Amino acid sequence: MEEQTFAGRVALVTGGSGGIGAELSRRLSDAGAALAVHYAAGDEAARRVVEEIESENGRAAAFGADLRDPAAPEQLIDAVEREFGPIDVLAANAGIGRLTPYEEVDAALFDETLAVNLRAPFLLARRVLPGMREARFGRILFTSSVAALTGGIIGPHYAASKAGLHGLTHHLAVRVAGDGVTVNAIAPALIEQTGMLPGDPGNLAAAVPVGRLGTPAEVADLALAMLRNSYLTNQVVSIDGGMHPG
Repeated sequence: MEEQTFAGRVALVTGGSGGIGAELSRRLSDAGAALAVHYAAGDEAARRVVEEIESENGRAAAFGADLRDPAAPEQLIDAVEREFGPIDVLAANAGIGRLTPYEEVDAALFDETLAVNLRAPFLLARRVLPGMREARFGRILFTSSVAALTGGIIGPHYAASKAGLHGLTHHLAVRVAGDGVTVNAIAPALIEQTGMLPGDPGNLAAAVPVGRLGTPAEVADLALAMLRNSYLTNQVVSIDGGMHPG
């Protein structure tokens, strides 16, 4: 059993129905939090995560929201708060990334990618921060990517959206640190079981210094450690098998 660091707390994990989000949802539940598991479309995977948490005597519920819609973040928070109460932990993990050469990235694709990967995390954070500051406790973790540091493979739309999360992290963190709220970003690269690998897994693994792809469990381990640590804020921490020296 995990140490019950978040006993009595409420956590929202966007993109919580698979890969990194599902693993982090389970870990946060093991650490005592009530879990709001967000999904974008199709609730089956999210409900499986909820059932797994409930089978271990945890508390969880699934919440659908299309984060391309600018009204969706506020509606999602409202729904979670009606079910569980104020949110103490926000893991803004949902993201999209369609492999596209820069010559073919049009305005629609660029805007859609930024809407989900950057605008939605900001709107979610903006909505929960007043309550966190009033409670003098809060944890916000944005899921970035090593593409924000290197340009990556997926395309400029994806790299730009993730780099924007770094600016958002730095802007918010210094403004809320004195209220007991931490704001950080985690930057994974080439993680299996996420549905976002930009190519053949074997070929991609050969480009990683450790010689393999990462796992959602490894990312969740680091994410949970970051969320537990009240002295860690305003940081972007990469987990990439040695691809980018930080």
